[in-house]
Amino acid sequence: MTRPFEGIRIVDATHVLAGPFAAYQLGLMGAEVIKVEHPDEPDQSRGNGPDWDLNRAGMGTQYLTQNANKRCITLDLKQEPAREAFRRLVARADVLVENFRPGAFAAMGLGYEALSALNPRLIYCSISAFGQQGPRGPQTAYDHVIQATSGMMACTGTPEANPIKLGAPAIDYATGTMGAFALASALFQRERTGRGQRIDLAMLDVALVMMAAHMTAQSRTGRAAKPRGNDHEFATNSCYVAKDGLVMLGASNLRQQKRLWDALERPEMAKRSSEERVAQREAERALLAEIMLTRTAQEWEDYLQPRHVPAARVRDMVDTLADPQIAARRVLHPFEETPGVPGRFAVPVAPFLFEHGGPRVDTPPRALGADTDAVLAELGYDETARDVLRAAGAI
Repeated sequence: MTRPFEGIRIVDATHVLAGPFAAYQLGLMGAEVIKVEHPDEPDQSRGNGPDWDLNRAGMGTQYLTQNANKRCITLDLKQEPAREAFRRLVARADVLVENFRPGAFAAMGLGYEALSALNPRLIYCSISAFGQQGPRGPQTAYDHVIQATSGMMACTGTPEANPIKLGAPAIDYATGTMGAFALASALFQRERTGRGQRIDLAMLDVALVMMAAHMTAQSRTGRAAKPRGNDHEFATNSCYVAKDGLVMLGASNLRQQKRLWDALERPEMAKRSSEERVAQREAERALLAEIMLTRTAQEWEDYLQPRHVPAARVRDMVDTLADPQIAARRVLHPFEETPGVPGRFAVPVAPFLFEHGGPRVDTPPRALGADTDAVLAELGYDETARDVLRAAGAI
């Protein structure tokens, strides 16, 4: 069984995290992805990560994360000969993804109108901080800047310590995931209409959608969400200190909170409504804080989960990746040895499984420009023509 996007060609003219992650998702599902970078100013993620040897080699862990299953070429799009090669590439492509400052591609003659005239079936996806229009459209940002702008930081932290940035670049990866959904939707639409599409994807919009319940609540009450730290409005749905660490309880609905109190041999504490739970929250929290100290966090997890009460020991990433569940779900694809990366590393695969023809890592992340000659040859550039481009610094 072939994968869903086999036969689809994607030109990935993006950098850092969100854009490359969007193209990577379709690459996992079989699309041919050609990553385009500037020969002297490549994707900055190549130099980012905790391993400085890899950073200096242009193979930093941030780059490795979302650039498997791609061919890598270099083009200096500030030069017309390189732009001509880019046009040839796009003319044969199904999708172009770019995440430069709004207007930058159009200023080079590579905007949607120009390229869709060249290839009417082209799906042209622009990813930016604030979108292609609006008063903030020309501004630029990264994940943490959008966290600050969107209100996400303001509702993260504790009442005493806030605002706080999320520990992971969640907006970047949510934007990449939403980008993959938009691209898949546009490709499906094209199957019915035969027409290409323009996609305008903004990180700020994605951040707001990630706080969808907060937005709806604010629209009703006029009040912004406040940081609650590890505490929920229900005491049975909060974090507690155990004998040796922290345990997160997830007895969220009425049935679960009843099962929790039954498991703790305090059935009289079960409430009949959520309003009762909120009204008596402090009494519940005080009692749970006392009870949770009687066992280790792992003991509570082992005791409560079989009783159908959501609960988990709070883990760090080392503990999490050692969990056999991760291996069972095949979330990570290991590489034992890769050109430019001595030693082992692993990259994420899509967070879902197909019965057949599902997501798969086929090839490791490539060095800068590793496929330039091969791709240009496919576009009709012979060795002499490539040498001319290389001498001019266009590739």
